[in-house]
Amino acid sequence: MSPVPDPASHTAYSDPGPWAGRLRELPDDVESLCAASRNVIVHYRAELPEMTPDRLPEVNSRWLHRILERDQRRFATPLLAERPPTERVAGCCRDHSLFLTAALRERGIRARNRVGFARYLSADWVFDHVVTEYHDGDRWVRTDPEFAAGQLAVDVRDLGRGPDSPFRTAAETWLAHRDGTLDVGDHGVFPGAGPDLRGPGFVRHYVVMQLAHRYGDELLLWDTWGAIAPDGPALSDEEVDDIARRLVAADADVESPASRAADEELYAVYRSDARLRPGAVIRQLSPLGTESQVVDLTDDGRPRG
Repeated sequence: MSPVPDPASHTAYSDPGPWAGRLRELPDDVESLCAASRNVIVHYRAELPEMTPDRLPEVNSRWLHRILERDQRRFATPLLAERPPTERVAGCCRDHSLFLTAALRERGIRARNRVGFARYLSADWVFDHVVTEYHDGDRWVRTDPEFAAGQLAVDVRDLGRGPDSPFRTAAETWLAHRDGTLDVGDHGVFPGAGPDLRGPGFVRHYVVMQLAHRYGDELLLWDTWGAIAPDGPALSDEEVDDIARRLVAADADVESPASRAADEELYAVYRSDARLRPGAVIRQLSPLGTESQVVDLTDDGRPRG
């Protein structure tokens, strides 16, 4: 059985490459690291409504080293040196969280992205969302780097964990839907979204996305492969139930032998079932209405020796 990836180690997506020094020179406190993520990245929909066509590819940067490369080409200054909001790299919650996850890993801290749904961004809609979870030496803490401390009614630096927290993982959301205690009709990308972007089918999709991010395949939220490709091999509801239960079990008490065993078993499932993990090639859809395209994940733009 392959060992579960160490969340303190970089993945292909969090590796800052030649820009590691820019992450290391930041202050070590989480608030400063979150501030740097907001200074480098701006939400493509919420904060850049007039984004010009030449900037559309920014939302597909995918690898952190590409995000940092775009930033440094524009500014070539430390990551906390103020950038005009309209000149920051266009991205989304996934990119803010990947930035923070990478900055923490660069310091040897266990960190990972968590995919799910935020109940604190709107009174009448539960948005799909990604946050960072890191180990502070005593426990795992979930934090939302996209917002400053005190900016929202919830404590974005410590969202808590479990199905009653302001952020509920995709697995927790799916299981609540399946046992009839949660109507997920208001869960998705935005109010009025089509059925592919909200509701039970979308939550199901995000269970697989949560699984991939947990084990270091921190792809774009609009990347598709295997069971979450439009024409891919399907998972039954019962198979998604099983994955979701395993995800919740692995999270129950992450330092306990039982949760570690659940994590190891789930990782073995992930590695053995080609429907669950992205291969070398995936299809990238577009949140901006442009054509989908096939992407070779082995070609991350780094120079090869």
